[in-house]
Amino acid sequence: MTGDSVQILIAMVCYMVVVIGIGVAFAKRANQNSENYFIGGRTLGPWVAAMSAEASDMSGWLLMGLPGVAYWCGISGAVWTAIGLAVGTYLNWLIVAKPLRRYSLVAGNAITVPDFLSNRFREKKKVIMTIASVFILVFFAVYAGSCFVTCGKLFSKLFGQSYQLMMVVGALFVLLYTFLGGFLAESASDFMQAVVMIFALVTVLVLGVSAAGGFSAVVENAKSIPGFFDFFFKATPQVDAGGVQQLSAAGQPLFGSAESYPLLSVLSEIAWGLGYFGMPQVLLRFIAIRRTSELTQSRRIATVWVVISLTAAVFIGTMGRVLLPTALDTASQAENVFVVLSQMLLHPLFAGLVMAGILAATISSSDSYLLIAASAFSKNLYQGVFKKDATDKQVMTVSRIALLVVAIIGMIIALDENSVIFTIVSFAWAGFGATFGPLVLFSLFWKRTTRAGAIAGMVGGGGMVFLWKLVIKPLGGLLGIYELLPAFLFSCILIVVVSLLTKAPSAEIQEEFERAKTAE
Repeated sequence: MTGDSVQILIAMVCYMVVVIGIGVAFAKRANQNSENYFIGGRTLGPWVAAMSAEASDMSGWLLMGLPGVAYWCGISGAVWTAIGLAVGTYLNWLIVAKPLRRYSLVAGNAITVPDFLSNRFREKKKVIMTIASVFILVFFAVYAGSCFVTCGKLFSKLFGQSYQLMMVVGALFVLLYTFLGGFLAESASDFMQAVVMIFALVTVLVLGVSAAGGFSAVVENAKSIPGFFDFFFKATPQVDAGGVQQLSAAGQPLFGSAESYPLLSVLSEIAWGLGYFGMPQVLLRFIAIRRTSELTQSRRIATVWVVISLTAAVFIGTMGRVLLPTALDTASQAENVFVVLSQMLLHPLFAGLVMAGILAATISSSDSYLLIAASAFSKNLYQGVFKKDATDKQVMTVSRIALLVVAIIGMIIALDENSVIFTIVSFAWAGFGATFGPLVLFSLFWKRTTRAGAIAGMVGGGGMVFLWKLVIKPLGGLLGIYELLPAFLFSCILIVVVSLLTKAPSAEIQEEFERAKTAE
């Protein structure tokens, strides 16, 4: 290990100590009962709610996956995704946050998304709860895998150790931290991590633009690559059979002709924003905030953070093509652009703090994923379906076992060091967006939604994600769009059609729906 690597390690270890300290500090309170462990007793303030929601949502793909997309094939895919996410963030806080906070209290004081959906339709046989919990376990295992890939790539790049070893080390750290402190620790540290993430992004962007000769130099370089700096075309790196970009005789990276980025592809990328309506890690912050009235402030904070972070991430990838034209020669390696730039531009100690930004993003997301998956199994399946008389202590024990199992599955998913973080995240994002997004919206705003419609929407939306990704999308052409858009629309259609074909909800459910509108 070089001297620079030692300094980077020291900075990152200091950061880890602080994070673990937060976990220890909140451990006693978190372990008082399951409500404290899973949603912090509904005590989050507006700043913590906003920053922890976005930090847990963005994950390591913000610092590695999104810049990697921009570096590899230009701004089109990255920019439209970023625009969709920014708009989705604002609309989710504007439309969903207050109604969900109110309705979750009225509907049996629900503390998880499956709880809310099951209580909303007054289930006796917990079918909705079971289906919702299973989807959460599946997609969060995939999400956790993407976070562990980030850990593996980061540590192996920095310290020259085996990817698999570094991935496991990162996963164990996240697991330990989540074991200790639960939701309060997660949310408190996520606030700190959100600050570190945006600091890291802005710092690398400013220094990188300066090193590249200014913003105009970055733009001119991008424009010299066919389709690289175009909203409706994308660059096409010339690669060999192994996916490695080829070089010219002069040592410059080779690109083919620009590939059209049609309107349907643009819409499917913007559709990333639809995913927000179904993200359990974000919806949980709405439920956990201290007062409904504080959600307006949270919305403003969250939107500003997201816009700045996404803009910086896209331009870091674009700038990377100026400073590192040939250093990252595969789509997987391209996701290291932020790491390499940090090492190149900063003193090792400061680079270590910036690297901590990536670690922050990973921790802030993976602890959320693990905790929500654990709550889905222990609270919703174990206590809600299999052992209804389970004590709070038993629920807590089972949740920790579930944490371990989901983490192990995530590590198995992450074993391949050639995994592309952005690809893994996009699938899980689509899964949650199509499974829960339409149902959350219809549950909050359409009184006529029935239990049968809810079940059809969840199963149809989640199932369509798999069908479109694995069967339809490979056919290419107009069918090669991001799976979230068709799956989301399919779920909406199923909810409406099946609800209209089945008996209207009971008077009790409709009365509760109206009462939730004015609850505080």
